Amino acid sequence: MPDNYLLDFEEPLRQIRVKIHEIEAWDNYNPKLARDEIARLEEQEQKTRQDLYTNLTNWQRVQIARHPERYYTLDYINAMFTDFIELHGDRFAGDDSAMIAGFARLNNYQVAVIGQQKGRDNESRIFRNFGMANPEGYRKALRVMKLAEKFNVPILTFVDTPGAFPGIEAEERGQGEAIAVNLREMSRLTVPVIVTIIGEGGSGGGLGIGVGDRVIMLENSWYSVISPESCSTILVKSPDKKDKFSEYLKLSAPELKKLGIIDTIISEPPGGAHHNPDQVVRDLKNELVKLLDELTRVPGQKLAKIRYAKFMSMGRWSE
Repeated sequence: MPDNYLLDFEEPLRQIRVKIHEIEAWDNYNPKLARDEIARLEEQEQKTRQDLYTNLTNWQRVQIARHPERYYTLDYINAMFTDFIELHGDRFAGDDSAMIAGFARLNNYQVAVIGQQKGRDNESRIFRNFGMANPEGYRKALRVMKLAEKFNVPILTFVDTPGAFPGIEAEERGQGEAIAVNLREMSRLTVPVIVTIIGEGGSGGGLGIGVGDRVIMLENSWYSVISPESCSTILVKSPDKKDKFSEYLKLSAPELKKLGIIDTIISEPPGGAHHNPDQVVRDLKNELVKLLDELTRVPGQKLAKIRYAKFMSMGRWSE
């Protein structure tokens, strides 16, 4: 699936595409020569893409995670699950369109599915609040988790947010408290919880649905206490050092797996998950089913104790 939106570091690919479009004009004059040259350039494009994606920097991974053609939560729900029924409202203040929550079927498993949802155009981005949930979103997510626990249904969450909504109104309605309660209650759930970071995993906004028995990351997603731009702005009063702070934050999947923060990495094709979403969906679905087969065999109270111990043991440092 070739993307229509190229990132800054993909400039060499844009130059090759410009040449291909220029040569397509030859088709009326010398079709064979045009076909041969286009084939050569397409091969060059494929090799260039492979080279570009072999040694990505953390900032480049952040850019890929934000690619507008990347699959969002609803895309994965539509591609992987059947019989999805969405639930609305937190039974306290209202609904939140930035947070999707409901029940669905994954192969033979009935599951609860929860995740942040971004928009693809201006109207839907505003409607989804750019994937940044308000307190209602986190309370709705917890309501569905508790319902899943009541009926002994596993929980699957999909993290994709730059962070929880930082507006004054969100703070007035208890944003910090809502996320804190989710962290506490998710650590105690007696049903399997599997977390997948599909794009951005920003700050408490990501962690608010991120406490799981297993945490999966797509290869070019990111997960951090703060975004690189915000980190740079706070520490050096400018976002211009975002690439530098991306490395310091150790926000990439390989680094986080090495630190024991996540458990599994789902590989992406050269160019990112949006270049072959079918492959990524297939690999992720297989991993989720495998983990459900494993975790549903563990008694609920034992599962909660292991999950709690897993998160309490995180954190390494040296002096």
